[in-house]
Amino acid sequence: MNGRAPFLLIDAGNSRVKWALGDGRGAFLHRGAFAHGRDADSSADSSGDSADSSGRQAPARKDDGVPAAQAAGTMEIAEWAALPAPSGAWISNVAGEAARERLTRLLDAHWPGLPRAFVRARERQCGVVNGYGVPERLGSDRWAGLIGAHAAFPGEALLIATLGTATTLEALTADGRFVGGMIAPGWSLMMRSLGEHTAQLPTLAVDSVRTRVGDALARHWFATDTRHAITAGSLLAQAGLIERAWRELCRAWDVPVRLVVGGGAAGDVAGALGVPHTCHDTLVLSGLALIAAEDAAVAREM
Repeated sequence: MNGRAPFLLIDAGNSRVKWALGDGRGAFLHRGAFAHGRDADSSADSSGDSADSSGRQAPARKDDGVPAAQAAGTMEIAEWAALPAPSGAWISNVAGEAARERLTRLLDAHWPGLPRAFVRARERQCGVVNGYGVPERLGSDRWAGLIGAHAAFPGEALLIATLGTATTLEALTADGRFVGGMIAPGWSLMMRSLGEHTAQLPTLAVDSVRTRVGDALARHWFATDTRHAITAGSLLAQAGLIERAWRELCRAWDVPVRLVVGGGAAGDVAGALGVPHTCHDTLVLSGLALIAAEDAAVAREM
Protein backbone atom coordinates (compact mmCIF):
# COMPACT_ATOMS: atom_id res chain seq x y z
CA MET A 1 0.00 0.00 0.00
CA ASN A 2 1.31 3.43 -0.97
CA GLY A 3 2.33 5.32 2.16
CA ARG A 4 2.28 8.78 0.50
CA ALA A 5 -1.49 9.03 0.17
CA PRO A 6 -3.55 9.28 3.36
CA PHE A 7 -4.66 6.20 5.26
CA LEU A 8 -8.35 5.42 5.76
CA LEU A 9 -8.78 4.10 9.31
CA ILE A 10 -12.00 2.34 10.34
CA ASP A 11 -13.03 1.24 13.83
CA ALA A 12 -16.22 -0.83 13.55
CA GLY A 13 -17.47 -1.27 17.10
CA ASN A 14 -20.61 -2.98 18.31
CA SER A 15 -22.68 0.21 18.14
CA ARG A 16 -21.11 2.51 15.56
CA VAL A 17 -18.44 2.76 12.90
CA LYS A 18 -15.82 5.40 13.59
CA TRP A 19 -13.44 6.45 10.83
CA ALA A 20 -10.61 8.86 10.17
CA LEU A 21 -8.33 9.84 7.33
CA GLY A 22 -4.75 9.90 8.62
CA ASP A 23 -1.77 11.64 7.04
CA GLY A 24 0.77 8.99 8.02
CA ARG A 25 2.36 11.22 10.67
CA GLY A 26 -0.30 10.72 13.31
CA ALA A 27 -2.61 13.61 12.40
CA PHE A 28 -6.24 13.12 11.39
CA LEU A 29 -7.28 15.09 8.30
CA HIS A 30 -10.94 14.13 8.60
CA ARG A 31 -12.94 12.15 11.14
CA GLY A 32 -16.55 10.99 11.54
CA ALA A 33 -18.91 8.19 12.48
CA PHE A 34 -22.05 6.43 11.32
CA ALA A 35 -24.38 3.80 12.71
CA HIS A 36 -24.31 0.23 11.45
CA GLY A 37 -26.61 -0.14 8.46
CA ARG A 38 -27.11 3.60 8.06
CA ASP A 39 -25.58 6.62 6.34
CA ALA A 40 -22.98 8.77 7.99
CA ASP A 41 -24.38 11.14 10.56
CA SER A 42 -22.24 14.01 9.20
CA SER A 43 -21.00 14.83 12.68
CA ALA A 44 -17.45 14.62 13.91
CA ASP A 45 -16.87 11.64 16.12
CA SER A 46 -15.84 12.34 19.69
CA SER A 47 -16.21 8.90 21.13
CA GLY A 48 -15.43 5.29 20.78
CA ASP A 49 -17.32 2.25 21.92
CA SER A 50 -15.15 -0.65 21.22
CA ALA A 51 -15.52 -4.11 22.72
CA ASP A 52 -13.70 -7.39 22.60
CA SER A 53 -14.06 -9.60 19.52
CA SER A 54 -15.67 -12.97 20.07
CA GLY A 55 -16.08 -13.99 16.46
CA ARG A 56 -19.86 -13.77 16.82
CA GLN A 57 -21.97 -11.19 15.08
CA ALA A 58 -23.17 -8.51 17.48
CA PRO A 59 -26.93 -8.54 18.04
CA ALA A 60 -29.00 -6.00 16.16
CA ARG A 61 -29.65 -2.81 18.08
CA LYS A 62 -31.56 0.40 17.58
CA ASP A 63 -29.78 3.56 16.48
CA ASP A 64 -31.84 6.73 16.13
CA GLY A 65 -34.96 4.61 16.54
CA VAL A 66 -34.26 2.31 13.58
CA PRO A 67 -33.32 -1.36 14.06
CA ALA A 68 -29.90 -1.86 12.50
CA ALA A 69 -31.00 -5.06 10.80
CA GLN A 70 -33.82 -3.21 9.04
CA ALA A 71 -32.15 0.11 8.32
CA ALA A 72 -31.87 0.95 4.63
CA GLY A 73 -28.19 1.85 4.47
CA THR A 74 -27.09 3.23 1.12
CA MET A 75 -23.77 2.31 -0.41
CA GLU A 76 -22.36 5.82 -0.08
CA ILE A 77 -21.15 7.87 2.85
CA ALA A 78 -21.60 11.55 2.05
CA GLU A 79 -18.40 12.66 3.78
CA TRP A 80 -16.32 10.05 1.98
CA ALA A 81 -17.26 11.46 -1.43
CA ALA A 82 -15.26 14.61 -0.68
CA LEU A 83 -12.16 12.83 0.64
CA PRO A 84 -8.91 12.48 -1.29
CA ALA A 85 -8.33 8.93 -2.43
CA PRO A 86 -6.61 6.99 0.35
CA SER A 87 -3.71 4.62 -0.21
CA GLY A 88 -5.59 1.87 1.58
CA ALA A 89 -7.95 1.07 4.42
CA TRP A 90 -7.00 -0.40 7.79
CA ILE A 91 -10.00 -1.80 9.58
CA SER A 92 -10.74 -3.06 13.09
CA ASN A 93 -14.08 -4.87 13.03
CA VAL A 94 -15.62 -6.47 16.12
CA ALA A 95 -19.21 -6.19 14.89
CA GLY A 96 -19.40 -9.48 12.99
CA GLU A 97 -19.44 -10.74 9.43
CA ALA A 98 -22.43 -8.66 8.30
CA ALA A 99 -20.60 -5.47 9.28
CA ARG A 100 -17.48 -6.66 7.49
CA GLU A 101 -19.44 -7.31 4.30
CA ARG A 102 -21.12 -3.93 4.42
CA LEU A 103 -17.80 -2.15 4.94
CA THR A 104 -16.39 -4.03 1.97
CA ARG A 105 -19.31 -2.87 -0.19
CA LEU A 106 -18.94 0.70 1.03
CA LEU A 107 -15.25 0.76 0.19
CA ASP A 108 -15.88 -0.76 -3.23
CA ALA A 109 -18.59 1.83 -3.93
CA HIS A 110 -16.28 4.75 -3.15
CA TRP A 111 -12.86 3.43 -4.17
CA PRO A 112 -13.09 0.25 -6.28
CA GLY A 113 -10.07 -1.97 -5.77
CA LEU A 114 -8.80 -0.04 -2.75
CA PRO A 115 -6.29 -2.18 -0.83
CA ARG A 116 -7.59 -3.00 2.63
CA ALA A 117 -6.39 -4.82 5.71
CA PHE A 118 -8.66 -6.21 8.41
CA VAL A 119 -6.40 -5.88 11.42
CA ARG A 120 -5.83 -8.79 13.78
CA ALA A 121 -3.82 -8.84 16.97
CA ARG A 122 -0.27 -10.14 16.66
CA GLU A 123 2.36 -11.38 19.05
CA ARG A 124 4.08 -7.99 18.86
CA GLN A 125 3.58 -4.84 16.81
CA CYS A 126 4.43 -1.13 16.98
CA GLY A 127 6.29 -1.54 20.25
CA VAL A 128 3.56 -3.52 22.05
CA VAL A 129 3.90 -7.17 23.11
CA ASN A 130 0.72 -9.24 23.33
CA GLY A 131 0.29 -11.24 26.54
CA TYR A 132 -2.42 -13.55 25.18
CA GLY A 133 -1.38 -17.19 24.76
CA VAL A 134 -3.06 -17.12 21.34
CA PRO A 135 -2.45 -13.52 20.22
CA GLU A 136 -5.18 -13.50 17.55
CA ARG A 137 -7.87 -14.06 20.19
CA LEU A 138 -7.41 -10.55 21.52
CA GLY A 139 -9.96 -8.23 19.90
CA SER A 140 -8.56 -6.07 17.12
CA ASP A 141 -10.00 -2.95 18.75
CA ARG A 142 -8.29 -3.69 22.05
CA TRP A 143 -5.02 -4.38 20.23
CA ALA A 144 -5.16 -1.13 18.25
CA GLY A 145 -6.12 0.74 21.43
CA LEU A 146 -3.09 -0.66 23.26
CA ILE A 147 -0.82 0.46 20.43
CA GLY A 148 -2.40 3.90 20.41
CA ALA A 149 -2.09 4.26 24.18
CA HIS A 150 1.55 3.15 24.30
CA ALA A 151 2.42 5.77 21.69
CA ALA A 152 0.35 8.50 23.35
CA PHE A 153 1.92 7.96 26.78
CA PRO A 154 5.42 6.57 26.12
CA GLY A 155 7.33 5.19 29.06
CA GLU A 156 4.28 5.13 31.35
CA ALA A 157 2.51 2.21 32.96
CA LEU A 158 -1.13 2.34 31.90
CA LEU A 159 -4.56 1.05 32.75
CA ILE A 160 -6.78 1.63 29.72
CA ALA A 161 -10.52 1.67 30.37
CA THR A 162 -12.69 1.62 27.25
CA LEU A 163 -16.35 2.22 28.01
CA GLY A 164 -18.67 1.08 25.26
CA THR A 165 -21.16 -1.72 24.75
CA ALA A 166 -18.70 -3.64 26.89
CA THR A 167 -16.26 -2.16 29.36
CA THR A 168 -12.73 -3.40 28.79
CA LEU A 169 -9.66 -2.85 30.95
CA GLU A 170 -6.12 -3.36 29.70
CA ALA A 171 -2.93 -3.35 31.79
CA LEU A 172 0.10 -2.14 29.86
CA THR A 173 3.60 -1.85 31.30
CA ALA A 174 5.84 1.12 30.62
CA ASP A 175 7.89 -0.91 28.15
CA GLY A 176 4.83 -1.95 26.14
CA ARG A 177 3.92 -5.37 27.53
CA PHE A 178 0.19 -6.07 27.62
CA VAL A 179 -0.08 -8.32 30.67
CA GLY A 180 -3.84 -8.91 30.62
CA GLY A 181 -7.23 -7.32 30.99
CA MET A 182 -10.85 -7.54 32.06
CA ILE A 183 -14.19 -7.44 30.24
CA ALA A 184 -17.51 -6.50 31.82
CA PRO A 185 -20.93 -5.33 30.62
CA GLY A 186 -20.91 -1.66 29.70
CA TRP A 187 -23.00 1.00 31.41
CA SER A 188 -25.79 0.98 28.83
CA LEU A 189 -25.83 -2.82 28.70
CA MET A 190 -26.15 -3.01 32.50
CA MET A 191 -29.17 -0.72 32.49
CA ARG A 192 -30.77 -2.43 29.51
CA SER A 193 -30.32 -5.93 30.92
CA LEU A 194 -32.05 -4.98 34.17
CA GLY A 195 -35.14 -3.99 32.24
CA GLU A 196 -35.04 -7.03 30.00
CA HIS A 197 -34.56 -9.61 32.77
CA THR A 198 -36.75 -8.30 35.57
CA ALA A 199 -40.52 -8.03 35.76
CA GLN A 200 -40.91 -4.55 37.21
CA LEU A 201 -37.79 -2.55 36.36
CA PRO A 202 -37.82 -0.25 33.30
CA THR A 203 -35.45 -0.61 30.37
CA LEU A 204 -33.31 2.52 30.29
CA ALA A 205 -31.33 3.96 27.40
CA VAL A 206 -28.30 6.15 28.00
CA ASP A 207 -29.74 9.21 26.28
CA SER A 208 -32.80 9.16 28.54
CA VAL A 209 -30.81 9.13 31.79
CA ARG A 210 -27.96 11.58 31.14
CA THR A 211 -29.68 14.38 33.08
CA ARG A 212 -30.01 11.99 36.02
CA VAL A 213 -26.26 11.42 35.92
CA GLY A 214 -25.71 15.13 36.41
CA ASP A 215 -28.19 15.17 39.27
CA ALA A 216 -26.46 12.24 40.98
CA LEU A 217 -23.03 13.80 40.66
CA ALA A 218 -24.25 17.17 41.87
CA ARG A 219 -26.35 15.96 44.81
CA HIS A 220 -26.28 12.38 46.05
CA TRP A 221 -26.16 8.80 44.80
CA PHE A 222 -28.89 7.26 46.92
CA ALA A 223 -32.07 7.52 44.89
CA THR A 224 -35.71 7.89 45.81
CA ASP A 225 -37.02 6.79 42.40
CA THR A 226 -36.36 3.64 40.38
CA ARG A 227 -34.87 5.21 37.26
CA HIS A 228 -32.42 7.25 39.29
CA ALA A 229 -31.52 4.16 41.32
CA ILE A 230 -30.74 2.10 38.19
CA THR A 231 -28.74 4.95 36.68
CA ALA A 232 -26.69 5.55 39.81
CA GLY A 233 -26.15 1.88 40.60
CA SER A 234 -24.98 1.02 37.10
CA LEU A 235 -22.75 4.09 36.93
CA LEU A 236 -21.07 3.36 40.26
CA ALA A 237 -20.63 -0.28 39.26
CA GLN A 238 -18.56 0.95 36.31
CA ALA A 239 -16.60 3.42 38.41
CA GLY A 240 -16.02 0.89 41.18
CA LEU A 241 -14.68 -1.71 38.75
CA ILE A 242 -12.26 0.77 37.21
CA GLU A 243 -11.06 2.19 40.53
CA ARG A 244 -10.51 -1.26 42.04
CA ALA A 245 -8.57 -2.43 38.98
CA TRP A 246 -6.42 0.72 39.06
CA ARG A 247 -5.63 0.32 42.75
CA GLU A 248 -4.78 -3.37 42.30
CA LEU A 249 -2.43 -2.50 39.45
CA CYS A 250 -0.73 0.28 41.41
CA ARG A 251 -0.25 -2.12 44.33
CA ALA A 252 1.01 -5.02 42.21
CA TRP A 253 3.42 -2.97 40.11
CA ASP A 254 4.44 -0.47 42.81
CA VAL A 255 4.83 2.28 40.20
CA PRO A 256 2.61 5.20 39.16
CA VAL A 257 -0.09 3.97 36.76
CA ARG A 258 -1.89 6.38 34.47
CA LEU A 259 -5.60 5.60 34.10
CA VAL A 260 -6.70 6.36 30.54
CA VAL A 261 -10.44 6.48 29.88
CA GLY A 262 -12.16 6.40 26.49
CA GLY A 263 -15.22 5.10 24.68
CA GLY A 264 -18.77 6.20 24.11
CA ALA A 265 -19.71 6.24 27.80
CA ALA A 266 -16.47 7.85 28.99
CA GLY A 267 -18.06 11.27 29.33
CA ASP A 268 -20.67 9.85 31.70
CA VAL A 269 -18.59 7.41 33.74
CA ALA A 270 -15.48 9.58 34.09
CA GLY A 271 -17.39 12.07 36.21
CA ALA A 272 -18.10 9.34 38.76
CA LEU A 273 -14.46 8.32 39.13
CA GLY A 274 -12.75 9.20 42.38
CA VAL A 275 -9.20 8.65 41.13
CA PRO A 276 -6.96 10.66 38.76
CA HIS A 277 -7.56 9.85 35.10
CA THR A 278 -6.91 11.05 31.56
CA CYS A 279 -9.56 11.01 28.84
CA HIS A 280 -8.54 10.03 25.30
CA ASP A 281 -11.20 9.36 22.69
CA THR A 282 -9.22 8.17 19.64
CA LEU A 283 -6.94 5.41 20.91
CA VAL A 284 -8.18 2.77 18.46
CA LEU A 285 -7.96 5.07 15.43
CA SER A 286 -4.54 6.28 16.57
CA GLY A 287 -3.37 2.69 16.90
CA LEU A 288 -4.70 1.86 13.44
CA ALA A 289 -2.75 4.84 12.08
CA LEU A 290 0.46 3.47 13.57
CA ILE A 291 -0.25 0.01 12.17
CA ALA A 292 -0.92 1.53 8.75
CA ALA A 293 2.31 3.54 8.85
CA GLU A 294 4.32 0.46 9.82
CA ASP A 295 2.71 -1.62 7.05
CA ALA A 296 3.40 1.13 4.51
CA ALA A 297 7.03 1.38 5.58
CA VAL A 298 7.48 -2.38 5.19
CA ALA A 299 5.85 -2.26 1.75
CA ARG A 300 8.22 0.49 0.59
CA GLU A 301 11.22 -1.62 1.58
CA MET A 302 10.06 -4.65 -0.39
